[in-house]
Amino acid sequence: PAPPPQTGWERLRELWRVDEQRRLPEETVNIVKSGFTGGLVGWLYGGLPAFREARKTFIERSHGELFQNRADAVQSAHRAGLRSFLRYGWRWSWRVAAFVTIFNTVSTGLSVYRNKTTISNFASAGAFTGALFRMNLGLSGLAGGFVFGAVFGIPVGALLVSLQQLTGETFQEKRNRERRELYERKLAEWQSRLSVTEDIGKTENEAQRALEMERAR
Repeated sequence: PAPPPQTGWERLRELWRVDEQRRLPEETVNIVKSGFTGGLVGWLYGGLPAFREARKTFIERSHGELFQNRADAVQSAHRAGLRSFLRYGWRWSWRVAAFVTIFNTVSTGLSVYRNKTTISNFASAGAFTGALFRMNLGLSGLAGGFVFGAVFGIPVGALLVSLQQLTGETFQEKRNRERRELYERKLAEWQSRLSVTEDIGKTENEAQRALEMERAR
């Protein structure tokens, strides 16, 4: 069997490769999950205040309007709030989802490439993501986003590394252990099959020699 990847580029290529059971690596699945969760949190963060504000504004501006009954007025207020919830929730959702996805992709890529999980990986990922989101504001925005992202990444990285260390091993150490155990298991299976093949070959050779001796007699 092929040995575990030894270089950083080999580990990065394995990050986007499915295994024998057609499953993506756990790191890649976590990136997708975090992006989805970030999008959901962003939608709630931007949508709920917009819903309340739009509903309040509608009520304040609709005192002179006529409604069929109280239920019609309540439904109209809710519809106004729902429109704002969808509009502003989506604006926050895709931005937060993109930020979280890029941040986790870069930090995971650095951890996989360097084969270790450190706070500097998250700080670098935060600086890159912050600069990327603020680069449209020019050089000052780029620098501000770089600093903000780095400051954001340090506490996040410290928290994640601390949580991983509480389990006894970091995520990268766990991944290396699983790779090593899988390789050793495959190697043992290969050696077992090779031993069986050799035994079959010996048996066939002995039978062939016995047959030739019988023919000679």
